[in-house]
Amino acid sequence: MMAREDMRADQERQRMIEQALTNAQTMHTSLEIAIDALYRESGTPTREDAVAIFRRHLGRHYGEIRQLFEGRHIKGIASASMMAALMDGVIDCLDVFARKHTSASTQPLCICATGGYGSGLLAPHSDIDLLFLTSGALTPPLAERIEFILYFLWDLGIRVGHATRSVAGCLEAVKTDITIRANLMDARPVAGALTIFTELQNCLLSEKGDARAFILSALNERERRHKQFGDNPFIVEPNIKEGRGGLRDLQTLGWMARIASESDGSVFTVPHPHTEPAFSALDILTEQERQRARRAWNFLWTIRLHLHYIAGRADERLLFETQPVIGARMGYASHGRQQGVERFMRHYFLTVREITRLGCLIEPVIMARLDPPQPSLTKNNPAYEALKGLHLTLVDGQIAPTDQTDFDARPADMLRLLDVAQNNQLPIHPLTIRALIQHERRATSLRDDAECMLIFARLLTARGLPSEVEKKAPGQNAPCRKTAADWLHLLNQTGLMSAILPEWSRVVGQMQFDTYHIYTVDEHSIAAVRMLGEIENGRMADEIPIVYTLVDAIQSRPVLYFATLIHDIAKGRGGDHSVIGAEIAARLGPTLGLKAEETETLSWLVLHHLLLSQTAFRRDIDDPRTILDLADVIQSPERLRLLLILTVADIRAVSTTVWNAWKATLLRELYIRVAEVLEGGLAASETDERINFAKALAEKMLQENRVKRGETARFLARGYGSYWLGFDSATHVRHARLLAEADAANAPLSVESTPVPSRDVTEVTVISKDRVGLFSRIAGGLAVAGASIVDARIHTLRDGFALDTFWIQDARGKAFDTPAQLMELNSKIERSINDQLDVPGLLCRAVAERSRKRMRLINVPIRVVIDNRASDRHTVIEINGRDRPGLLYRIAQTLNGLGLQISSAHITTYGVRAVDVFYVRDADSNKITAPDQLDLIRSAIIESLTEADSVFIELES
Repeated sequence: MMAREDMRADQERQRMIEQALTNAQTMHTSLEIAIDALYRESGTPTREDAVAIFRRHLGRHYGEIRQLFEGRHIKGIASASMMAALMDGVIDCLDVFARKHTSASTQPLCICATGGYGSGLLAPHSDIDLLFLTSGALTPPLAERIEFILYFLWDLGIRVGHATRSVAGCLEAVKTDITIRANLMDARPVAGALTIFTELQNCLLSEKGDARAFILSALNERERRHKQFGDNPFIVEPNIKEGRGGLRDLQTLGWMARIASESDGSVFTVPHPHTEPAFSALDILTEQERQRARRAWNFLWTIRLHLHYIAGRADERLLFETQPVIGARMGYASHGRQQGVERFMRHYFLTVREITRLGCLIEPVIMARLDPPQPSLTKNNPAYEALKGLHLTLVDGQIAPTDQTDFDARPADMLRLLDVAQNNQLPIHPLTIRALIQHERRATSLRDDAECMLIFARLLTARGLPSEVEKKAPGQNAPCRKTAADWLHLLNQTGLMSAILPEWSRVVGQMQFDTYHIYTVDEHSIAAVRMLGEIENGRMADEIPIVYTLVDAIQSRPVLYFATLIHDIAKGRGGDHSVIGAEIAARLGPTLGLKAEETETLSWLVLHHLLLSQTAFRRDIDDPRTILDLADVIQSPERLRLLLILTVADIRAVSTTVWNAWKATLLRELYIRVAEVLEGGLAASETDERINFAKALAEKMLQENRVKRGETARFLARGYGSYWLGFDSATHVRHARLLAEADAANAPLSVESTPVPSRDVTEVTVISKDRVGLFSRIAGGLAVAGASIVDARIHTLRDGFALDTFWIQDARGKAFDTPAQLMELNSKIERSINDQLDVPGLLCRAVAERSRKRMRLINVPIRVVIDNRASDRHTVIEINGRDRPGLLYRIAQTLNGLGLQISSAHITTYGVRAVDVFYVRDADSNKITAPDQLDLIRSAIIESLTEADSVFIELES
């Protein structure tokens, strides 16, 4: 019974599709009937009446196609073909109507579709490109007819790109403009005198022109386009049309293939409409490769149509907020721990990767046909014997295959040739890359080959300057000194990486649906290795120069490179990716030639690759317990060095905006303090000695600044031990000045904001008589001023005054530094403390103004972790939740309401997720240990943030 119903449903679906296609193809007939009826009714119909009929017919059929598409009865290519057929009918009928309503003209005219529309595909809100083709010079009557058609189309709401040229004008234009040549390649006649178009086609075929020059121009135009719209196809918000691996790249490949085939006489038939990419008809592709090209073509067109329908306009960028919508429309459901949107985006990234690989398969063959390669391998070349042994040669100084190259029978030769290239600094010819892609699956047999795995390991740790910065003499090929990241890019592009390391294949194209990571996992890992190479070469770590010294001192360079490569290899599997990754690292180490102790270090680094960043950004590094606990985990100075370098490379590879001088400062301070412990310092018994040393140094500097002895003594008596260990001597002197000025003026409140450009922060110091809720009031004033708090320290002095210090940044992650900004900061803080500011109301408005739709698409579960082991004197509360203006103010209010004293706060944001850590004590300055009280704290925070989330999302909506 069910089978019968399914069969009926399939038959009904097929009937709907066939009917829609028939309607689209015969729309001009129905339009002609409607217009003829109008003529019979009114004699000469008005332009407005005709526009209404055209609009009504076009809207009805477009709606029919949209219904089929959004019901997932047809995909992108079928829908775009139908829309192009509809537009053909409109223009054909409009041309007939125009001839009746304009001056008679004996000069023939052919209306041609060009560009994307010319290829027989049309997106719902795309422009249509028209060429009004004449046989001779344009006459006034013909110009009137063209103008009538264009104005009519504009009245229908259709955007038109148009040109009017004679056949001779077209032939002249293609000589100087690659865009016109490409558009004419996709041109087809829609209405009018078809003989003119046939004449143009014959002329273009007879005057083939310089195919090589055209292709080189097309490649240059593509590179310019990639730089403008996205050179890396694996960023989280790609342009599906113009970016690398997008629809335009497929079109460019088609143009190149057709130009090349025309030049050598092997013209192939291109299907019209373009139900598949033009190049898929080439004989250089296997049937499997053609299938991949067709699937990629249809997949991208399907996404494009969804984008247009969702936006209600031409939109080619796959933005963060539209990704889950399109993923759901296309049927991508959540599976296990992976969200549907992540599965959809992984399919997208694998598709654009396939498109870039298709380019590697097609372009070398096309160029070889136009410019046959000339082997240049001679016996005096140092690599002669090695290359001959592998049945390879040199072409233009690049390693190229010969007729005897057989990677199918000798798959190990694929890695051996890379080894020869690395040892002799030789670049690899595109034809060789093509051969590697075609034989990638044979590389799976190399996993147990000891020789090949050692070569693989050497490539992954290769030294050398990046190839793009190398110089070469005119007319000479530069030595190819590839870095490890260069080899990784090649291995990933060709598929050899996934074949040799099966664990790697699971992160290729893997994205994380958040606003923190901008690359897929595989691209992020390669970028981290590239950063590591930059650090080795003395670049990319200027904010933390100590890393330059450490990288030269490490004893385990291969371990560091392997750890950087695989630190995220377990992402997307569910569970803790660090733990699972450590297990994978333990298995991979021996296969990569590491000794037992090196494998252990590799596994340890992967397990703890987030340790330093989480500690530096979430914990109080002035708390001795933090440093001692970290030292207990790390234990070795070598591991500390490796971990710091890995951390810097990892963070800098996330995006260009994540790293800043403040994070560099925290990591540097943390490294120095842990290194000191590992060298035998900072024993618990030394705390008093360190406090006395800090006070002595402050006293000396105050004397040098000619501060009176009585004032100095009063200042030294005011601070508790934690205060003296929490700041450097220069800050102590500044605080002494502020306190003295407050005393002299008998001021109950003093605020000073000081930019610290070297750390990308502004330090805000507040001196006030201590009161309940002071921290939350300051946080509220800062939030209203548009400041993001990255760190905060609260110190109560012995005389009852509070000395609170906040380190803040603006929305760009930089310091507030103009006089106007600093005055506003101070004013907002003072007014908030004195209850002269409506903080809740102003924050609501700030949320409404600054919120972005994309933020509510991301699920950020509220999580509260309370830790009584991380500090000897404080209870540590870690709160994970959605970032928003005033988040710290909201949490501080909740903690104050629970009667808790906040000693310090540490704030880290990962896109829209915030991690706020508070060091707190109860009203008696003790840790909170009672289970019922801990449960009360946890539930109060969750309830407060849940309420704030609902308000936040409501304001966004």
